[in-house]
Amino acid sequence: MGITDNTSALGDFGKSIIRSYDEMDLPARIYVPAVLFPAFLIFLATIAGAIVVNVFGFVRLLLPVLGLLVFLAAVAYPRLAVDQRRIEMENRFHLFVIHMTILSTTNIDRMEVLRQLAKEDEYGELAAEMQRVVDLVDVWHLSLGDACRRRSKAVPSESVADLLERMAYTLGAGQELDEFLHQEQDVLIEKYSTVYRQSLGNLDVIKDLYLSLIISMTFALVFAIVLPLLTGNDPMMTTSTVIVLFVFVQLGFFFVIRAIVPDDPIWYLEDGYRTMTKKRLLGSTVLGFGLSVILIVGMTLVFFGLVPGSQAIPVKSIPPLLYLPIATIPLLIPGGVFMYEERQVFDRDRSFPNFIRALGTSESAKQSTTSEVLSTLRSKNFGPLTENIDDLYCRLNMRVSTEKSWRYFTGDTHSFLIQKFSEMYLVGREMGGGPKQLGELISTNMSAIVNLREERRQQTTTLVGVVYGITAASAFAFFIGLELALMLSSFDIDLEGQIMGGSLVHTEQYDVPALRFLIVLVLIFNAFISSLVLRVADGGHYGNSYIHFTALLWIGAITGTVTERLVGLIISVDL
Repeated sequence: MGITDNTSALGDFGKSIIRSYDEMDLPARIYVPAVLFPAFLIFLATIAGAIVVNVFGFVRLLLPVLGLLVFLAAVAYPRLAVDQRRIEMENRFHLFVIHMTILSTTNIDRMEVLRQLAKEDEYGELAAEMQRVVDLVDVWHLSLGDACRRRSKAVPSESVADLLERMAYTLGAGQELDEFLHQEQDVLIEKYSTVYRQSLGNLDVIKDLYLSLIISMTFALVFAIVLPLLTGNDPMMTTSTVIVLFVFVQLGFFFVIRAIVPDDPIWYLEDGYRTMTKKRLLGSTVLGFGLSVILIVGMTLVFFGLVPGSQAIPVKSIPPLLYLPIATIPLLIPGGVFMYEERQVFDRDRSFPNFIRALGTSESAKQSTTSEVLSTLRSKNFGPLTENIDDLYCRLNMRVSTEKSWRYFTGDTHSFLIQKFSEMYLVGREMGGGPKQLGELISTNMSAIVNLREERRQQTTTLVGVVYGITAASAFAFFIGLELALMLSSFDIDLEGQIMGGSLVHTEQYDVPALRFLIVLVLIFNAFISSLVLRVADGGHYGNSYIHFTALLWIGAITGTVTERLVGLIISVDL
């Protein structure tokens, strides 16, 4: 039964790849000779290279493997392209349906709703799909129901296909678009929450797999350092090979985590004017990098005695492994600023649902303008959002246009969700939508998204602990292996001819400074990729990675320094 299921799954996967060749933008008759055939030639060339080139056996095995990966990537790319379209659709699907619902409550007809959505470039493939539906109606004179039904069979996303299919049925039965979409809201929130939590569950699985593979690669690197003592191979070659695999594993996990986590951006920094927050972020970044460069140059000059009185400065007494993390200390300045500002954005997102609900309810009850309602709301406590609300009131009261006032408001908050939902509220009001209905609709949906973000932050906190722990463990294992090799290579033992006429311990090929340099490179790369992984996992700004990068470097350097000292003490005691 299990074999049959696996065979059926493989057959379905193969059919999906073949079908994707017809769905991709580049025609198959061009893709096959231009991409697929050259990739196959590369695969054959790597096989020939593995046979002809006289190198270390493991490297000869890797050559055809890399060629096979290139060929398989070329074969599977059309499927990946289709999946990319599907992911792009599903990442913005919830905002798209909310936007459609808000437009449907206004005084425009349902075709104009679709035309407006087709103009929204931020929705990407969803906007393109709406344009195809509009073209089927306007150019080919199909009914809206028939156009939706036809496109539902062609889209790669099940969520979009299901929405279009149900739209086709309900609109054909005579139901109004706004009534249908309002009924969809609860289903939409529940479905979006389920998919979001499934992605977080996948992140938990990937975290365990990441931990297992990094531990395996750590032991492989230790063996690559120590085993040449017994085999006589070049330790630089074996260590470099394992380091390349280590790099590929970490890069692979970075892209995997980037693919599975929900695309839910926190920041909105695309507005055209310079806010105080942008100035602080830019200023702190320039200051941090500038101080790092000054620190590096200063330590270098003092180390080599190029500065008068440098002999009195105890730079050389600092363990060599600590030079690099010391130079990155100034990066904590921009990291701290980014972290603080992002915390403010989170707090504004948490306060915005209450504000927009109160604004909509007050506008509906008082039958007055937004400026008059804000004169009362500005005195309420909405946390970090209070200052932005007061600025919005001042701009509206100074007769700045409504559109510009709201644009400055969203620009000052730097929140992606506030920008999108404020734009929806403004467009809905301009087109005649009811403020109370709009406020409640936006508030309900945004509250659900904010709650999911809190779950994501908790999940990421666990990942932070795993990354920091595995960094310390890996650094300990790396330097234990290096010190073991150094200890054995320093022994003056004459074992020539004792085992089959050869040597028991091969120490002549060891270049310990070069091996230590390679390990330091591994620690730097691990800190860099791990800090990016943590940023991708929580959806925050990459500027926050400065703190994690510096902290991971310090963990690796301190662990390596302590390990070297402990091994040195143990050896001195034994001797």
